[in-house]
Amino acid sequence: MKAKLITALAAGTVAVLAPSTALAQRQQAPTPDQRLDRLERQVGQMQRQVFPKGRPADTAGFSDDPAATQSSVLSLVQRLDALERQMADLVRQSEENGNRLRSVESGLGQLKTDEDQRIAGLEQRIATLQAAPVAAPVEAPATPPVTTPGKKPTPPKNPPKTAVSDAPTTSAVADAAAVSDPGEDAYSAGFRQWEAGQYDQAISTLKSFTAAYPRHKRVSYANNLIGRAMLDKGDARGAASALLSNYRSNPGGERAQDSLYYLGQALIKLGQPGQACKAYAELDAVYGAKVRPDVKKLETDAKAQAQCN
Repeated sequence: MKAKLITALAAGTVAVLAPSTALAQRQQAPTPDQRLDRLERQVGQMQRQVFPKGRPADTAGFSDDPAATQSSVLSLVQRLDALERQMADLVRQSEENGNRLRSVESGLGQLKTDEDQRIAGLEQRIATLQAAPVAAPVEAPATPPVTTPGKKPTPPKNPPKTAVSDAPTTSAVADAAAVSDPGEDAYSAGFRQWEAGQYDQAISTLKSFTAAYPRHKRVSYANNLIGRAMLDKGDARGAASALLSNYRSNPGGERAQDSLYYLGQALIKLGQPGQACKAYAELDAVYGAKVRPDVKKLETDAKAQAQCN
């Protein structure tokens, strides 16, 4: 009896274990992808419960303000506006620089053309002067005037213009006779034209001389004579400008004193005796005892004419 009971229990146990074993064999372990899917579903369910507004999980613990606040948007807009303005400024400056560069290139081209023309003209003038140098004039011996009883000697027809002369000195003529100096010849030609009353031709000749020989010893003479020629032909304003320029550009020049004196004369003709007195005062202040006697005498008479104190 006891043996039968044990047999029945064993059979029941086998019957119970057999379905469990079969079920375990039918249910396999989940794969990693399945496990990840299950975790994602669980996290999504938790997010929907914790964040009903649909905010992402990485914002947990922050306030409920929107991710982009109004102040941050305004700041971003301002920065964008500043960048646009800077870009516009850069474009404008680039265009202006391009225009300036084109203007500079155009000016340089024009300057080169002018310089080439001037150099060609100077070379042609120098070649002409070298081919036919001006001979130094030979002065004829002075003939004493013929007088008859009861008659006074006849004065010369062409007295000197003023006591101050811009004529080439005797030593200069001797030097020109010894060695041909085209610059000296060019200045002498202008001086002779001025002496003959051909003021426009003299001005043109003397300006060409100063352009061709800017370092010649006669440049101060030529610039002063240009002003005197303008003054003689009635252009007092142009004369004042030329004489003042000669004095200021080369106050140590040999005719700077003369330019100050004749500047006063031009100002008197312009009806400005007060300004003329200032020119005479500057002549005394700058040169003092170095003023040449002939210029000093002319200045004294001019001061009296202008009623300088």
